[in-house]
Amino acid sequence: MTSTLERPHGTLLTSSPRPIRWHRPLLGLAAVMAALTAFALVARFVSPVEITGLNQWDKPLKFSISILIYAVTWSWLIGQLQRARRLAWIGGTVIAITLAVEMAVIVWAAATGQTSHFNVSTPLNTAMWTVMAVSITVLWLATFVVAILLFFSRLGDRARTVAIRTGAVISLAGLGLGYLMTGPTAQQLDDFQGIAGAHTVGLADGGPGLPILGWSTVAGDLRIPHFVGMHALQVIPLVLIGLELLSRRVPVLRDVRVRTRLVWTTAAGYSGLIGIVTWQALRGQSIVAPDATTLAAFGALLFGVAAVATQIVLSALQDASDAASDGAAEQPRGRARRCGRVAAGDSAQG
Repeated sequence: MTSTLERPHGTLLTSSPRPIRWHRPLLGLAAVMAALTAFALVARFVSPVEITGLNQWDKPLKFSISILIYAVTWSWLIGQLQRARRLAWIGGTVIAITLAVEMAVIVWAAATGQTSHFNVSTPLNTAMWTVMAVSITVLWLATFVVAILLFFSRLGDRARTVAIRTGAVISLAGLGLGYLMTGPTAQQLDDFQGIAGAHTVGLADGGPGLPILGWSTVAGDLRIPHFVGMHALQVIPLVLIGLELLSRRVPVLRDVRVRTRLVWTTAAGYSGLIGIVTWQALRGQSIVAPDATTLAAFGALLFGVAAVATQIVLSALQDASDAASDGAAEQPRGRARRCGRVAAGDSAQG
């Protein structure tokens, strides 16, 4: 990453590159997840065993990919901090350990042909689920601490800083949405079968779902808002990167103030998206079968974000046009004043 300076009118000057201090334990975890991804990708085509409607290695596959991305992102972010680096390093190490523990339980359960989450069918399964639940709680707390530290360091220009901070906060909220799945359902309480908690709303877990992801195609699924929210950590900064690349061809985006407003708009829109998919899941509605009300909500959100973004760009273009007009009008007046002073001098000499 190169460090940046802001000119008075909001555009950027790029200074010499600043070395990235990657968080090594998180990078180590990412490397392990990459290897596990490769293994699970092959294993799912070899094993015929299914768990809750999916191949036994589908859950390790999708979790390893998600954790890989998450670990690399936090490793990079922690390396950007200028303050409280020691605390951030400890927080990052805790994140790495808790994610490794969660993944170990998931792989163990998959290898033994049973579900990992909410499984209290035997004392061993109860102990493993308890370990996972505790690790997830500690993970959230460690992530909260490191996310707070992002507010005490400058992370590039204003647009980059806003993108990283809002992405981290929204991601933290998305991570917390996972707790919606941990309570036993009414059906489980009426007929307990060793599972206390569910991600499907309206039906039992294990019905028809999307390939690999497993998201229900016939009912609501709380994994969707959890996933969408958690990965705001990557999505919002990626939007900012896209704006920076576009600024090479779109002059109005070279103004950091414009990019910052667009990032805020993106963060607000993404939060709205999380709210809608959470609401949809809690109503027992599949992500692939939205009703008219849900579609109207999606449409209103999309229209609102597009309208605000358009207004931001148009206002910036108008400001630039006004500034250019004022500059053009000022030039003749300046020349007239200079000519007047010259004429006055000649008259005085005469």
